[in-house]
Amino acid sequence: MLAKVLSSAVIGIDAYLVEVEVDITSGLPTFTTVGLPEASVKESKERVKSAINNSGYTFPDDRITVNLAPASIKKEGTGFDLPIALGILAATRIIPQKIVSKYLVLGELSLDGRIKPVKGSLPMALAAKHAGYQGIIVPHDNGREASVVKEISVFPVKTLSQLVGFLRGFTPIKPLKTDIAAIFKDVDDFEIDFYEVMGQEHVKRALEVAAAGGHNLIMIGPPGSGKTMLAKRLPTILPPLTFDEAIETTKIFSVIGGLLKGQALVTNRPFRAPHHTISDAGLIGGGHIPRPGEVSMAHNGVLFLDELSEFKKHVLEVLRQPLEDLMVTISRAALTITYPSSFMLVAAMNPCPCGYFSDPKHECRCTYHQIHRYRSKISGPLFDRIDIHVEVPAVPHRDLMGGAATEPSKDIRKRVAAARSVQSERFKRTKIYCNAQMINRHIKKHCQIDEASSNLLENAIDKLGLSARAYNRILKISRTIADLEGEPDIQVDHISEAIQYRTLDRGKRFV
Repeated sequence: MLAKVLSSAVIGIDAYLVEVEVDITSGLPTFTTVGLPEASVKESKERVKSAINNSGYTFPDDRITVNLAPASIKKEGTGFDLPIALGILAATRIIPQKIVSKYLVLGELSLDGRIKPVKGSLPMALAAKHAGYQGIIVPHDNGREASVVKEISVFPVKTLSQLVGFLRGFTPIKPLKTDIAAIFKDVDDFEIDFYEVMGQEHVKRALEVAAAGGHNLIMIGPPGSGKTMLAKRLPTILPPLTFDEAIETTKIFSVIGGLLKGQALVTNRPFRAPHHTISDAGLIGGGHIPRPGEVSMAHNGVLFLDELSEFKKHVLEVLRQPLEDLMVTISRAALTITYPSSFMLVAAMNPCPCGYFSDPKHECRCTYHQIHRYRSKISGPLFDRIDIHVEVPAVPHRDLMGGAATEPSKDIRKRVAAARSVQSERFKRTKIYCNAQMINRHIKKHCQIDEASSNLLENAIDKLGLSARAYNRILKISRTIADLEGEPDIQVDHISEAIQYRTLDRGKRFV
């Protein structure tokens, strides 16, 4: 007897349909799984057999062959347990084949018949919707995650016996509905805020400009000056995630099992801060079965690299492609996977190994060669992709004691959101979303400056020793500052402020 059950698997962050075919014939009792199954899929036969027996059904004492089509793609994970079990029950006519074929099914089975959560249920629900299926049957713990997909019924189940009763018409299960508006209701609630940062007003302004235009930023300053504290508060001033951005971000966390139990969507922009001992595969993604790295987990959010000079040089170099292309491609012998990686890079570093180079209150103990070796880990091409450089000096004692009230994150966020709204309208017919992503033709069109601004920029390049590559960066930053001020045209003061954010282009500042 032959039975078919539809399931799904994930490549990258997108799901594809898998047809689970179960054929039971008379012969010596065997259980064979074909269709390029990985070890975890091959082991499913023991889980399936025990789950069926312990749920009160009879496991057939015959020759069982399971085929996972398409057979040309390797299958991995435990999500095929439940569809294989249903295929066996349909082949033995315990449940009707006609009813089973209406649903996409996924889930891991425990030995007692409980259904455990699996990775990737959100992209699988999207695949079921696009394939036109009536609904998707998922483990109970994956229900909220899958139910954010509109126009498809999601049926969460806890046990194999409950699901059999549902398919036979004995046990009703209501489709799970999720209120999207309620999920986004509390997205502005952060445990940290910019008003907690005393002093460093010029750094706060630089972070506001970076957030408004999506610019990459690096902070250079002595230990204890507040670089990490400021970086951690950057997500509190970024504009809220749109629903489409939330879906795309959640898909990444879904396929790696990074969602919390019962979490439906990632509603706040990610903030990833990997340790400087991370490998290139951990940062960019990879492995025997490729999985997303930190650059993809920071998609639509912030990737913060603290102590930038402590990272291995070859690890930092792999950032160049995702910073330029906003995606990362991982190639293996069997397949090539592309993950999205549109993130803001925020880096922090000390000016020298001891941390006190150019600090007026502490003597630097480092030699010229030590400083040069320390900074040479960050290559020119990587610095070329960082728009804003800002120095973070030690905070004076009078600022630490508190004084004038500082601006809360919600007020800064309003200005940032207004500037991003202007950019969305400006680039609505293009594939870019913010000023930082502009290329030469966009700069020529949207960053035109008058004669006074042009003269100021020319003098800055000549007298301050700014590099030629800084020219376009300054124009893009100026465009963002003008957007924050609500100005349609770039003014001289916008150019002047933008020049201050190119510290590392000045020869005297970079050893």
